[in-house]
Amino acid sequence: MTARVSRKTLFSFIGPAVLALLLVGIGPLLYAVWTSLHYFNLTKLRRVRFIGLENYGTVLTDGVFWEAMGRTFTLLAMALPIQIALGLGIALLLHQPGLGFLRTLTRLGLVLPMATTYAVVGLLGQVMFNIKYGVVNQLIGFLGFAPVNWIGDTTNAFIAVVFWDVWQWTPFVALVLLAGLTTVPGEIEEAARLETKSWWTVLRHVQLPFLIPGLVAVLILRTADTLKLFDMVFTMTRGGPGAATEFISLMIQRVGFRAFDQGLASAQAVILLIITIVLSQLYIRLFYKDVR
Repeated sequence: MTARVSRKTLFSFIGPAVLALLLVGIGPLLYAVWTSLHYFNLTKLRRVRFIGLENYGTVLTDGVFWEAMGRTFTLLAMALPIQIALGLGIALLLHQPGLGFLRTLTRLGLVLPMATTYAVVGLLGQVMFNIKYGVVNQLIGFLGFAPVNWIGDTTNAFIAVVFWDVWQWTPFVALVLLAGLTTVPGEIEEAARLETKSWWTVLRHVQLPFLIPGLVAVLILRTADTLKLFDMVFTMTRGGPGAATEFISLMIQRVGFRAFDQGLASAQAVILLIITIVLSQLYIRLFYKDVR
């Protein structure tokens, strides 16, 4: 009787979470996979039919898809290293003893950019990089340079998106790495500082092993977020000018809700999911070998 009661109690606790996971996570995923195996155009619902892997073949041989994927990985390759470098620097500064209330105040300030929704961040970026009234061009003009057409130029628009993504998510990286630094045993760190004055030696041999889990989490989360980045870029540049900032999520949205080809868009989304999972496993195998 006791065992049965305990099982019922256990299922009463985990049941709602499992149900929510099925409805919110696994259900849409299965529907996307089903859709990707069909010809499914919203303007021709009567013609929905099973076509197997034809959508996947179309995606994998589509040069436009791989161009969008290339832009997305370029964004990732540019923004992520900067975020990690700046985040690590901020975390090391905040980890210094004696900061007191200043550390708490800085932590609160770091929360603000990443607590702001993507769409609002994109609108803010659109204002900040405005060619006439934007703060960025005001600062450039104060330094004696001519205003820069950030949003209207293909190269500058891409740079602006990279800069804005770095601004929003560097605080997240800093807070994660700062949490990792707090796990370093104080006596070991103090002994290392007495042995050497080199901050690099302390970081490499004492602090870095405790930062590896946080770094892996940052790599996985920021990679996944960048690959599915949509709201901020959509509100900031609309994917333009031209296709300069049309990253893979914007392309999927265009195919699915402008061309109305839900089957093709679902195939693109499934391929993106597979790439994200593969990269996550690669990060774990390379940087955190204790995880199996």
